[in-house]
Amino acid sequence: MTTETLLIELGTEELPPKSLRTLATTFFDHIKLQLDDAKLTYSDIHWYATPRRLAVKVDNLIANQADKAIEKRGPAVNVAFDAEGNASKAAEGWARSNGITVAEAERLVTDKGEWLLYKTIEQGKHVEQLIPAMVNNAIAKLPVPKPMRWGSGRTQFIRPVHTLTLMYGASIIPGESLNISSNNLVTGHRFHHHGVVALSHADDYESALKAAHVVVDYQARKETIQQQINVAATEIGGIVLPDDDLLEEVTSLVEWPVVLTGSFDEEFLNVPAEPLIYSMKDHQKYFPVTDAEGNLLNKFIFVSNINSKDPSQVIKGNEKVIRPRLADAEFFFKTDKKQSLESRLESLESVLFQKQLGTVKAKSERIASLSEFVANVIGDDAAMAHRAGLLSKTDLMSDMVLEFPQVQGTMGKYYAQHDGEPEAVAQALEDQYRPRFAGDTLPEQNIGCAVAIADKVDTLVGIFGINQAPKGDKDPFALRRAAIGLLRIIIEKDLNLDIADLVAKSVELYQDKLTNQDVTKQVLDFVFGRYRAYYQDQNISVDVIQAVLANAPSAPLDFNKRIHAVTHFKTLAEAATLAAANKRVGNILVKFKGKLFEAFNQGLALETAETELATAFSAVKTKIAPLMATKDYQGALTELSALKLPIDNFFDNVMVMADDEQVKTNRLTLLNEIRNSFFAIADISLLQ
Repeated sequence: MTTETLLIELGTEELPPKSLRTLATTFFDHIKLQLDDAKLTYSDIHWYATPRRLAVKVDNLIANQADKAIEKRGPAVNVAFDAEGNASKAAEGWARSNGITVAEAERLVTDKGEWLLYKTIEQGKHVEQLIPAMVNNAIAKLPVPKPMRWGSGRTQFIRPVHTLTLMYGASIIPGESLNISSNNLVTGHRFHHHGVVALSHADDYESALKAAHVVVDYQARKETIQQQINVAATEIGGIVLPDDDLLEEVTSLVEWPVVLTGSFDEEFLNVPAEPLIYSMKDHQKYFPVTDAEGNLLNKFIFVSNINSKDPSQVIKGNEKVIRPRLADAEFFFKTDKKQSLESRLESLESVLFQKQLGTVKAKSERIASLSEFVANVIGDDAAMAHRAGLLSKTDLMSDMVLEFPQVQGTMGKYYAQHDGEPEAVAQALEDQYRPRFAGDTLPEQNIGCAVAIADKVDTLVGIFGINQAPKGDKDPFALRRAAIGLLRIIIEKDLNLDIADLVAKSVELYQDKLTNQDVTKQVLDFVFGRYRAYYQDQNISVDVIQAVLANAPSAPLDFNKRIHAVTHFKTLAEAATLAAANKRVGNILVKFKGKLFEAFNQGLALETAETELATAFSAVKTKIAPLMATKDYQGALTELSALKLPIDNFFDNVMVMADDEQVKTNRLTLLNEIRNSFFAIADISLLQ
């Protein structure tokens, strides 16, 4: 059994850095899938990527597919021949399609009859016959949103293609993709290597490119950069702010990473750190450095794609480039402080939130009123919440935020502090956007919570109110994130708020701007739909979430208590039996067309097991009443679990659907009362 290394490389102009990993892994996935489908075995497969190439290397790939036995059944014998034994046209046509005569066909005899049969051995194909088509298929399936053309041809790809390397061991696999014929040539580093690199064997790929100043292994290159950055930070007594997205982008920009350290004037540190950090990261792809306390240092770390003979010149060049960026931030900060946030309120009238919903100023006023409403409910300073809500969007009109949109809210905090606003108001301006992403921190104070909640509810109600709910993966107003953020704040900050009340207040504040009459129900359903994602992230089982959703409590804290109560209940030995009993009762009641009694009638109880269940339930009801009043759902379910034995005994010894209508209805009434006691917390019949 012959095996060799397979190498596939597509050499290009510089690929988009933010798409490089996706392009590489997609290419890899489609190559691997096709190899597996073709039953071509191998010991390992690995993807490579640099700014100028996508590659896949397959170790110990078998040279040939295994031969395959083929059997093709033809017409039944009684159809294949006439009475004189002559072959029918159907038989002749079938034989011809298989390259044989009817006389050469074998026979397949079964207990159901006899058929003509063609047997052959399909020779397995060599990798040289298979790989070119696989490569073309994989290229065709790459996510290329905006293909481009180059030269005079009509070939399209994400970037111009220069080389195609297809090798099996030391042999070149003949093939063509994107009008480029395959060979054994790959490109080295654009500056540190002249000409192409000729590979004598596919196994030489990594070592040959390393000699040509290319670290072709993406993950190895990323780890090298991270290690060098950490060393550089330690040398200057700092800590690099973690940012995997930036690290990924830088890894996708260089082929021969060299980590260097630069600095900037300390005077720039008088500017808030956030815009400086964004300027370094977004504009220059630099890694900012802080001290142990998190204070920004006047240092930055960057990754060069060249190993300069004079690194100081490279450093000076980067220091020269960053200075005007930081100077801009400094200028914006000084200029913005000349105008108070309050004075910017009127300018919000010129900015649309959404054309049907009005201006950002109108949104700010609604947020202010809703923030006040929330503060009143949670027992915080309503006037301060109103103030924070009113000023919440004013920093959007500052020069700094116009230049660095990522610092919205954060700059609002700094400018509010400069204006002499209360600290709680200033902090709320930053907190309003939290949580920005999964796992992000929540608002620090309740005033910030109030504004963040108000902002999210206003957006949800407004967008649903004009019938622009998210569809599929399209969510331009980030409503899913807003809904999950809303739930997180209320639950994790332990705020006694009801989403139904918040939505109702928001609808009221919109007055006549909303056209969707079902907005309240749709918003509630949408928010409740986020519970599943929220709790699954906490490893809460789906059946528990569905059990509580069946009851649909609109207060997230209450929902959370039920979730944890049902989760605990599910661990009890009695849970499975009681869940099954509830399901059984539900199925019986669905079929019952009569009317239940107001209450169970002890006088109609004929069986001992019936009486015992009624007595046990009466005792449990007395115990759970105060527990339900204090929303101690876990305690209530624990008490209800004591009904397992009398319920089991009841179903074992009592005919529920008795012939006597009165007796039957009485028994169903008892079972319904018990089921409702569980359902007041959750529909435990959904537990699995």
